[in-house]
Amino acid sequence: MNALKKNPAWKGRKGPVVLVIMDGVGYGKYKEGDAVSDSKMYNLTALTEKSPHTRLKAHGTAVGLPSDEDMGNSEVGHNAMGCGRVFNQGAALVSKSIEKGAMFEGAAWKEIVKTTGTLHFIGLFSDGNVHSHLDHLKAMIIQAKKEGVKCVRIHILFDGRDVGETSALEYLDPFEGFLKDQNFDAKIASGGGRMWITMDRYGADWAMVDRGWQTHVLGSVRQFGSAREAVETYRREIPGIIDQDLKEFVVAKDGKPIGTIEDGDSVVYFNFRGDRALEITAAFEEEKFDKFDRKRRPKVCYAGMMEYDGDLHVPKRYLVSPPSIDRTMGEYLAATGVRTLAISETQKYGHVTYFFNGNRTGKFNEKLEDYVEIKSDVIPFEQRPWMKCAEITDQVIAAIGSGKYDFIRLNYPNGDMVGHTGIYQAVVCSMEAMDIQLGRLRKAVNEAGAVMVLTADHGNSDDMFEHEKKSGAVSLKEDGTPKAKTSHSLNPVPCIIYDPESKGEYTEVNEGLGISSIAATCIQLLGFIPPDDYDKSVLKM
Repeated sequence: MNALKKNPAWKGRKGPVVLVIMDGVGYGKYKEGDAVSDSKMYNLTALTEKSPHTRLKAHGTAVGLPSDEDMGNSEVGHNAMGCGRVFNQGAALVSKSIEKGAMFEGAAWKEIVKTTGTLHFIGLFSDGNVHSHLDHLKAMIIQAKKEGVKCVRIHILFDGRDVGETSALEYLDPFEGFLKDQNFDAKIASGGGRMWITMDRYGADWAMVDRGWQTHVLGSVRQFGSAREAVETYRREIPGIIDQDLKEFVVAKDGKPIGTIEDGDSVVYFNFRGDRALEITAAFEEEKFDKFDRKRRPKVCYAGMMEYDGDLHVPKRYLVSPPSIDRTMGEYLAATGVRTLAISETQKYGHVTYFFNGNRTGKFNEKLEDYVEIKSDVIPFEQRPWMKCAEITDQVIAAIGSGKYDFIRLNYPNGDMVGHTGIYQAVVCSMEAMDIQLGRLRKAVNEAGAVMVLTADHGNSDDMFEHEKKSGAVSLKEDGTPKAKTSHSLNPVPCIIYDPESKGEYTEVNEGLGISSIAATCIQLLGFIPPDDYDKSVLKM
């Protein structure tokens, strides 16, 4: 890796470049439901008014997803910002592999269908295209039947986050019809909401994975005659519950679960995104495992949809290779001797490190890089909407003043994590709490003669209500209140360059870019020339 070349036209700044990623904060398309514009964001407004700024694309093809109908997400967003280019991402790679038949020619798939036991599929049950897609699951079931698999069991994780918050039956009923049409022994065996079982990330709440293990593997949870019965019962018993929080269930016949996971079975975890796949994978694969009592660990042939961690090679077996992301900004900065700090709380720590570094675990240079994780509260986000934004800011302010770092990147998770709850008041609270911290950062940047770049990885809090596609009107519940939207938005995100000691190296910004332009922008502000194949900087220099 070659060092970056210095830009002779750059006149230098006393302080570091501070990249602030306001996770899930975009510019809303609709006035109703835009919790960002509805919040008292005095500091963000002032920074925007006093600084060069533009709007960046953060979804669809701009971040490597198949089409512009696909919402962005934190994984691909941080990939794009960190590597400065656009790579085809999980959904596109998997779809192409299935379309060309490459997945089914691979060694992992051949091992999966060769085993004589039941073939189990576990994953997010929707077409949100952020973690998974139902079309991928259907294609694998059809192929499994074609290759002589006799028994298939599906363990579903209801979404309500990347799709409508109570859309479970809209996916469940057609899928049950699809299984019936296959005319072989393929059935839904267990399930629950994605934020209640199985899909924890970054070790934030291993109890979720424990509940998933008891559900999918052991079958030791509440029994129902069908998945639909489970959904209807929980909705009746827990008024207002949304899909992502639905409790765990198994489908049983004559008091016996129809699909526990046993020795000799095969298991495919069909999510393609890595962050919420690593923990359940560890439960299946690791010999020495101390996060919870597995009771028993069946001897299975386990595969992930993709390689979730390229450095640790997890899982051991996977169906589709992830994008090979090289020459990230972090690697260039390390080769150039730039001193770096990356910091967030647990919920986004992996994004500002692992994903930002191109799906790479660890540092490029131990001496030049510091990574700081502030432990997230294990509590519903709507109950603590401010999350750890103040604690993150405390450490960043100290880092700015220390003179130890040239480049600091941080992630405030509030707009995304609280946005996913669908609780409008909590989202407004989260935005205003974050805005207070932006004011504190601004003061520290002024004192240090630093530069601050404010942006986001995708939208979310800017689009908190469901809207009718044709009219744009707010969709209403039976009681006349707006239907909450818990998924990401398709809206652009900010890019604000706050440079209080600007020396005139730039005066204007380029328009119509995507968030992959953040890398070249930060490299320019550090006084270097971006690599030739990086996407264009926001700054006209």
